[in-house]
Amino acid sequence: MSQETANAVAEPLASGGRVWQSAVAWVAAIVLATIFLVSGLWKLTDPLATAERMSQMLVPRQLALLAALGGGMCETLAGVLVLAPLWRRWGAWLCGFLLVVFMIYIGRNYNALHGADCSCFPWLKRLVGPGFFVGDAAMLLLTLPAALWSRPPRNWKLAVAALVAIGVLAGSFYGYDEMRGGGVVAPATIIADGKPVALREGRAFLFFFDPECMHCYAAAQEFATYHWKADIRLVATPTTQQRWGASFLKRTGFNARLSLDDKALREVFHFTDPPYAVALDGGRVQKVLPYFDETEPRKSLKALGWIE
Repeated sequence: MSQETANAVAEPLASGGRVWQSAVAWVAAIVLATIFLVSGLWKLTDPLATAERMSQMLVPRQLALLAALGGGMCETLAGVLVLAPLWRRWGAWLCGFLLVVFMIYIGRNYNALHGADCSCFPWLKRLVGPGFFVGDAAMLLLTLPAALWSRPPRNWKLAVAALVAIGVLAGSFYGYDEMRGGGVVAPATIIADGKPVALREGRAFLFFFDPECMHCYAAAQEFATYHWKADIRLVATPTTQQRWGASFLKRTGFNARLSLDDKALREVFHFTDPPYAVALDGGRVQKVLPYFDETEPRKSLKALGWIE
């Protein structure tokens, strides 16, 4: 056997170990990449909604948007790095670091967040509880074969270029998210409480809610305390479990008309999860209201002159 052939055989053994180790590393990397890319890109494609979810997870309001963009970029970068054999070890360590940081944060705020949706993945509710730590610990274990049974990483300049590209992508999504509200025109008419409501005439406040969402419940209770201007039409739309919509409004005391036209409205108003609200004047968006805390949306509605 020539020296060149011997080196070619020895390299994968030195860098990736046995064949089964290399296979396990690939499986772990694919699973991690899928999880982190889905989670990261989901955050980046709707940064304002992600910032609202961050605030619901007790991230300070002034840091919520930064956490949404930064978290989404880091998760996306981790998914890209761990999928590429050239950078797999870096990606695995980054995945592990993010998981540890998130577990520590949830652990420190466990009592306040217990039972809340951690908002990590689209279409999947992961409630904060013992199972949350089990799931993250399992993902953390996957980082070990991906890191230990992979080649030494190299070419950091291309990895930095990948980060820059992800940053440009994040900025593009954020810019689009900021600008898309102004040109949106509401449907001409929807049905609320069994009667047509013209959305392109006068002022209307649309509130999207999930009857099983505690943040939606708190927001509706807050709206019930507002002194709305007489010409404001209040319309509430459940995004799921529509049969509980009327009882939700009754229990919260929010005196709004109930519309079940959520499909028609969501074709126009794009968001990820409720609570979410839109202030309309003449059918055009005056203010998108994705934030709900001790100051918002009260502050914004007062600035618009919609509440006293």
